[in-house]
Amino acid sequence: MTITADSTRTGRLADRGRTMHVLLDDDLGRLTLRRLRPWHRMLARCRAARLDRELADGASPESSASLAARAIRLTSMELHRDLATSLQRILAATGEPAPALPGTAHPSPGATHPPRVPLRLARISQSAPLLAELASHLAEPGPVPVRGVAMVSQLLADGTGPLYRGACRDDLGAVIQRAAHALAR
Repeated sequence: MTITADSTRTGRLADRGRTMHVLLDDDLGRLTLRRLRPWHRMLARCRAARLDRELADGASPESSASLAARAIRLTSMELHRDLATSLQRILAATGEPAPALPGTAHPSPGATHPPRVPLRLARISQSAPLLAELASHLAEPGPVPVRGVAMVSQLLADGTGPLYRGACRDDLGAVIQRAAHALAR
């Protein structure tokens, strides 16, 4: 996915600032440069869970403006660090040592906020080294594959998933390994 940003000055308040352009597939299967409108970004925020699921399943960000907008957000360094911090908090809640992430201060045990939803502590403790490695991958500087970040986002946000629900039959270790493999590409 290629993104360009231009500084524009127009009379309309909504158009001031940066205009983003992305490459999207057209009807003939070619990539064309399209302007990313504010409503595309708004739709991407409103449909984040569905778009994350599509991107995690391998959908191309170039297939729609909403997917492209979500992919831009997922691949931002700010979001990587937020996801890595969330993984650290989960590890801290289980009593496991959280990894020190590059470029961030290591939180003291009292500084971490307790999770607001119940965690499957035994399941998480078994996968703690994998979660720590996943957090480290996310905190590394540089570009990351959108599919891997979408997988982590989905893992953290899915209240019926293996992190939060005992009845979930998904193997947490396998889910984490798939996400780590997608991030390593």
